[in-house]
Amino acid sequence: MTSTPTSSRVAEFVREYAELEQALSDPAVHADQGRARRLGRRYAELTPIVTTANELATARGDLAAARELAGEDASFAEEARELDVRVDELEARLAELLVPRDPDDAKDVLVEVKAGEGGEESALFAGDLIRMYLRYAERHGWKTEVLSATDSDLGGYKDVTVAVKAPGSPAPADGVWARLKFEGGVHRVQRVPVTESQGRVHTSAAGVFVTPEAEDTDDEVTIADADLRIDVFRSSGPGGQSVNTTDSAVRITHLPTGIVVSCQNEKSQLQNKEQAMRILRSRILAAARAEAEAAAADARRSQVRTVDRSERVRTYNYPENRIADHRVGYKAYNLDAVLDGELDAVLDALAAADRAERLGASS
Repeated sequence: MTSTPTSSRVAEFVREYAELEQALSDPAVHADQGRARRLGRRYAELTPIVTTANELATARGDLAAARELAGEDASFAEEARELDVRVDELEARLAELLVPRDPDDAKDVLVEVKAGEGGEESALFAGDLIRMYLRYAERHGWKTEVLSATDSDLGGYKDVTVAVKAPGSPAPADGVWARLKFEGGVHRVQRVPVTESQGRVHTSAAGVFVTPEAEDTDDEVTIADADLRIDVFRSSGPGGQSVNTTDSAVRITHLPTGIVVSCQNEKSQLQNKEQAMRILRSRILAAARAEAEAAAADARRSQVRTVDRSERVRTYNYPENRIADHRVGYKAYNLDAVLDGELDAVLDALAAADRAERLGASS
């Protein structure tokens, strides 16, 4: 059979897969957890490609044999027709798997929700959104950690940042970033606020920002100590005695980019600094990616950076129990379930639209 670009790529992946399998069986590799995690992610990424390629090779072999035997036994003709359909399905699946993926799909993420227009009602909605993501993460067995939070007077959040991590080395399609990256943008709510005495429906908004969490091994993120200005101050808001009476809160300014991160949730200044640096690294990575994408005129992954009700990606309508995603025309009347973490249907619709776009671009 004449070699094609596709078959050559598959052969390269099969060789790489075998090398990764051998490397991951070496105990010395696991002494470096960062390296083991990177290799594990790549192994998980290649597994469906290699598995599908092997199934396709077997189906093609069986099809050739069935066609050859069909002349002697009519029962093989029916088997050949079934195998022909199977080969077509596997070829389509392999073609889809070979479309270049987002390199961050398997990464963990930071989810930040910021209150926008609507005052206290917006802050309450921000709290509803972050609880939705926490419940979704729990359904998927992901670990969550609140890195930073500024409470509002009525129990919502003016600003909250949560780290979401998947255990082990998930396949890219099942990675946290792969599932949550389309959540970035302005989310609009329509409901009767708790502060509304006349029972009128109000509209407010909150901004969601999702970034892949930067790792120590990310070459795109280099932070020099000289590029940082670190200020400490007294924490404010609810907290224990030591939180509000000592200079434990930390504000870090990255001078080259002007990115500012503050953390005051922990009692220890060192802990707050570590949390702030995690957020800062991820924001710098996101800024670098956004700059590269803009240079390539790739606006597909851009996220709305203002919290304006008119620039919405999704609407949550409480009176109608309706959720609508305006980017893909998705609409369902199970808002209560979605807010309880049943997000897969809307996320699947967004992922399917992205997959179709990537397939169209590759062809």
